[in-house]
Amino acid sequence: MGAGLDQVWDAILAGAPAPVRELPGHPGGRPHFAATVPPQLLDSVARNPRLRRSSNISLFAAAASLAALREAGLDGAMGGKGGKIAVIFAVTDGGVIYTRKFYDQVVRENAGSPLLFPETVYNAPASHVAALLGIDGISYTLVGDASAGLSALGLGVQLLESGQVEHCLVAGAEEADWVLGEAYRQWRLAGSKAQIGSNRGALMADGAAAVVLSSHGRYRVRAVTGGVPFFRQSEAAESLRVSLKQLPGKTAPTLLISSANGTFVDRAEREAVKSIYGEVPAIYPKASLGDPFGAGALMQVICALQSLRREPAGKILVPVIGLNHQAGAALMTAE
Repeated sequence: MGAGLDQVWDAILAGAPAPVRELPGHPGGRPHFAATVPPQLLDSVARNPRLRRSSNISLFAAAASLAALREAGLDGAMGGKGGKIAVIFAVTDGGVIYTRKFYDQVVRENAGSPLLFPETVYNAPASHVAALLGIDGISYTLVGDASAGLSALGLGVQLLESGQVEHCLVAGAEEADWVLGEAYRQWRLAGSKAQIGSNRGALMADGAAAVVLSSHGRYRVRAVTGGVPFFRQSEAAESLRVSLKQLPGKTAPTLLISSANGTFVDRAEREAVKSIYGEVPAIYPKASLGDPFGAGALMQVICALQSLRREPAGKILVPVIGLNHQAGAALMTAE
């Protein structure tokens, strides 16, 4: 759907669906579909020598991180010139393409390529981003379900409040592959279309999102709750209710940036939000974007920021229910 903030936001508001393609390569021939990033959007970062052998997920993370820093006016402040900057990365499935290729070689040839192996680890994207930007300080990678993005946001807030850093680059990324499609289909969590409320499964997506946290800015993260676990899908609504009760203030938010994705999440979120706040107007980004799992919560946060740009008096709720298995929420306002 593009890489420009306004371009993508307008498409989401219009309900325009991202292009969906069949993922190639399944040896059994079963089709899997995903909303994927067009390769031409990655041309500039792919030419960087540091990233020439990187998997898609690292390219996504680098592109989103550079864009976020430009948006924050910090793109010229790298290499120690702009104060202490931390990198916090959120991911669910990681570098599945190179992981699949690596273990395919292990099975077929009894050895895996040392060129592929570094890209199979979960913190590969964060290490590429930090090296690309000349950041040699704090770097974390948080692995979890879709709620990992909120956990990363919360960690960034804690680092700022502790005075350890002056800025936090918080990014999430995911890449789509048929092996993921096979897994999510086995778990009955994947579908071929983004049909919110259908309970037919999430449309997989790849891509990335990144935000910059600082002590001062135009927008404020009022609160980020800690993750509240659930062990059965039937418990998801109650976990989100517990999370929502941890947020400050008693008045209802003016807008909900929903985490609904076409699974059990949709009903659970609706039940929890209605029980606390009543009916709240909502925007459903994943109806357009699909679900990029580890990047999804940060995409919701960016949608909240875009909404505040147009309606500064708003109070935006970002609830997130992961598929395996945690719920959380963030509350955002203009400064």
